[in-house]
Amino acid sequence: MLYAFGFERLGVLVSDLYFVNPAPKPGQEGAERGVRLELRMLGLGEPKGSIYAGSAIEIGHPVWRVDLLETVSGPPGSLNRAHHHPAFNGWEPGARVFDPELSANPVAWLGEQLSDLPAVLTRAGVASDGKAEFAADAKQLAERAAEIMAAVRGLLGDVKAGRAGVPPEGDQPDSARLSWL
Repeated sequence: MLYAFGFERLGVLVSDLYFVNPAPKPGQEGAERGVRLELRMLGLGEPKGSIYAGSAIEIGHPVWRVDLLETVSGPPGSLNRAHHHPAFNGWEPGARVFDPELSANPVAWLGEQLSDLPAVLTRAGVASDGKAEFAADAKQLAERAAEIMAAVRGLLGDVKAGRAGVPPEGDQPDSARLSWL
């Protein structure tokens, strides 16, 4: 499942995730499941036909990521691996940052972050004049934060119920990322 919320220059994408890392860091062994949210750059592509043709939408590189993850071997809903990546280097995420409030109340934590886009962009190292450049995005994102949080809440419920963030059928793979993101 993929949810996409598009604004002026930025978009928020939300998807369920099942992940097996073949070379985990200590303390991060084993498969993970959950919900991933990414703040991404958006663009309108070149027209592909007449004025009536569908528009090409370019979903660009990620700026910020939130992984509401838990170990597959642990209790559903634990979110014992919830973290975020405050910045990216191109397409590659920076270090995982664990915040106890993120695990304790992920949707509320996420709502606070989405309501302060300038702070998120500053931590991500995006545009020094981010307040002016992304003012329309910040306003629209804050207005739609409740809808985004509802999508996240719904996907978290699906993961907990075993309807999303599930492994592939058959034998457990050594490496997997099953998700749109």
